[in-house]
Amino acid sequence: MTPVVSVITVCFNAARDLQKTIESVRKQSYNNIEYVIVDGGSQDGSRELIAASGDVVSKWVSRSDKGLYYAMNDGLDMASGEYVLFLNAGDVFFECSTLEKIFSLSPSDMDIYYGDTMICDSSGKSVGRRRLKLPVQLSAKSFRWGMSVCHQSVLIRRSICSHYDTAYRITADYDWVLSAIERADQNKICNTGLFVSCFQQGGLSSRHIKKANLERFVIMKKHYGLVQSLWFNFLMVFRLLFTYCKLGRI
Repeated sequence: MTPVVSVITVCFNAARDLQKTIESVRKQSYNNIEYVIVDGGSQDGSRELIAASGDVVSKWVSRSDKGLYYAMNDGLDMASGEYVLFLNAGDVFFECSTLEKIFSLSPSDMDIYYGDTMICDSSGKSVGRRRLKLPVQLSAKSFRWGMSVCHQSVLIRRSICSHYDTAYRITADYDWVLSAIERADQNKICNTGLFVSCFQQGGLSSRHIKKANLERFVIMKKHYGLVQSLWFNFLMVFRLLFTYCKLGRI
């Protein structure tokens, strides 16, 4: 099974990070990749870099947009593969054979394939895996504790993907992945058992923690209702305080 995977990258004035991502896609041993880049009208050489990468870039556009999730929606509209995966500027595949391993070692015809994520600094050095443990079996319930899987490590069948809800400025990816899981055949969600991507720390939500938490609560209320959302947020705060107490920070 070798379905076409649309890898989508959005970027803005991030030529150095974009170079890493392009190289990572270029080095994939899997051949059925449609690589889509949406650039926000960069002035730092990104457009020239993309134009010079025609051996790997299938489709691209460079124009001003209203923000990150608008650009990601543009990428979805441009994509034509059976599956989509977002790797934004600075994010890379965990290894050169990542996609090949996913489709050779996992059951075929899944709605969603997911795996673990390694966190890296701006130099590409690993600083450890994500804090949230990857669910053995991903479901909507997995997201009651937060973003239980990085969207950089989730391949989703394009036919069940919605647009990102641009009403959320910071955490629309949380809503997007959760919505896709709710649409998926629950028997066709596959834990690959692999590390899929290396995520460059310092993303949008980490720079706007308070607003991200408020948006996340609104999204939880949308999917789980008010009572469950309040309860799980209370438990998350309690667990955080308990952890800080154990570390002697309180």
